Amino acid sequence: MRRKVVLLLAACALLAGCSFRSPDGSAPSQVREFTFVAPGGETRLTYDPPQTRGRVTGLSGEDLMNPDRRIGVDDFSGQIVVLNIWGSWCGPCREEIPDLQQTYAQTRERGAVVLGIDVRDDRQAAQDFLRARAVAYPSIFDPAGRSLVALGGFPPNVVPSTIVLDRRHRVAAVFLGAVRISELRPVVDRLLAEPATESPPGPPDRP
Repeated sequence: MRRKVVLLLAACALLAGCSFRSPDGSAPSQVREFTFVAPGGETRLTYDPPQTRGRVTGLSGEDLMNPDRRIGVDDFSGQIVVLNIWGSWCGPCREEIPDLQQTYAQTRERGAVVLGIDVRDDRQAAQDFLRARAVAYPSIFDPAGRSLVALGGFPPNVVPSTIVLDRRHRVAAVFLGAVRISELRPVVDRLLAEPATESPPGPPDRP
């Protein structure tokens, strides 16, 4: 009898570990980690409806401008996070930085941030790169690309790339290659307009 109780408690613990309770105290729903699937040639991907999005957790690393500090996605709870994978050696990165900076300046007071991930780079070169362009948003310094493991198979060789997370840090859009403000802002604005909580799905329609 005791063994049955232990097994039952273990099963309950496993189920609890796979769910979370919404901030409003509503019933728990399944958490699905984000896994990148090769897009078959597409460079712009969106994930809708919100319930189908996979969540990003544990993505963090050294702050590029402050080596004694760590920074990551979890520092921006409840905010839209625009992850941008870049390097000072990357030509297209130089072209898209003004658009990312403008997006950050225009949306941060509404609850959106940009977080760079600097890969395959030299710290001094990367710092000089950002200072020369007066970039205000933070970046993770990750020359080996270890933080990208949290993106579930995302190709580390596609630089630049931009991944947009909703308020629950689920992947809502992916831009492979340089991104422009004309395509990034509509995504950020749409996510900012999404309700903070979601209604549970209703019963399926009867035939």
